[in-house]
Amino acid sequence: MVQLDEIDRQILEHLSSKGKISHKELSGLVGLSISPTYERVKRLERSGVIKKYTIEVDKKALERSLRALCHVSLKAHNNEAIENFENNIIHLDEVTSCFHIAGAFDYSLLIEVKDMEHYEQFLKDKLSKIPDIANVQSSFVMSELKKE
Repeated sequence: MVQLDEIDRQILEHLSSKGKISHKELSGLVGLSISPTYERVKRLERSGVIKKYTIEVDKKALERSLRALCHVSLKAHNNEAIENFENNIIHLDEVTSCFHIAGAFDYSLLIEVKDMEHYEQFLKDKLSKIPDIANVQSSFVMSELKKE
């Protein structure tokens, strides 16, 4: 496991909030020269602490402004049912996150679609076709207060 010091944590925090920051700007923020900052970033990448760089896209521009939290229970909890569900769910473009959870439900999915009509179509044509689903309960995101 990689040991992170305070400067590493600062680098990660700055990169998390502004992924396109230059090494020069980043070095100024963490109080190092450019070369050591660059080497630290590379070490964090090589060690897997930094997994990838991404962008945040306006969901309206992608026509995915309706977000639903979809909670799913399976009929059975054997390996075959779990693997079958997971293998099916990862191929659905509308599912942007999937969490295997403990509690009243087995999975929590974040679904992003254009509107309610498209969500209904997703449920009928895709989700309901996956075997071993016992129950689906949906909640709809009204606003996002915090995202990290």
